[in-house]
Amino acid sequence: MTEQQKFDVVERIGSVEIRRYHPVVMADVEVEADYSSAGNIGFGPLVRYISQNNIAMTAPVVQEPTAAGSWIVSFVMPDGMSLDSMPRPAGSRVSLRNSPEHFAAALKFSGYTSTARVTDKERQLRAVLAESGITVNGPVRIARFDPPWKPGFLRHNEVVLPIER
Repeated sequence: MTEQQKFDVVERIGSVEIRRYHPVVMADVEVEADYSSAGNIGFGPLVRYISQNNIAMTAPVVQEPTAAGSWIVSFVMPDGMSLDSMPRPAGSRVSLRNSPEHFAAALKFSGYTSTARVTDKERQLRAVLAESGITVNGPVRIARFDPPWKPGFLRHNEVVLPIER
């Protein structure tokens, strides 16, 4: 089974999970493209980086908008890796960063991650958080856990919003 990003569920509000994410190293690629193209464009350089350096594939693949209207596509590095232990991505669009421990709210869903579907799930998540008096403090992250050939009804996806805790 593919290693997944570590977190602890600290609370449930209906179908929403409030999570404490563990610190992790992320490999990122910034992509200037529309939402539906960005994931595919960013995936290639990330796969080359982990393949060339014998780093195991993990889940999820994360996509997050930037203030400039582009997207950051990220791979979570395996548990226990540090920036100091990571091979440098020479001559690549890949950059590495620490993602510190943080709290976020997540809403799981199956199917495809079309713009309309993600927008609807983000709206649902924001509504639950607003009703609960929880403050969002960052952009939405779209988390995809499955390969593209997996049938939609079997796919596991999440919309995730960082929150104040």
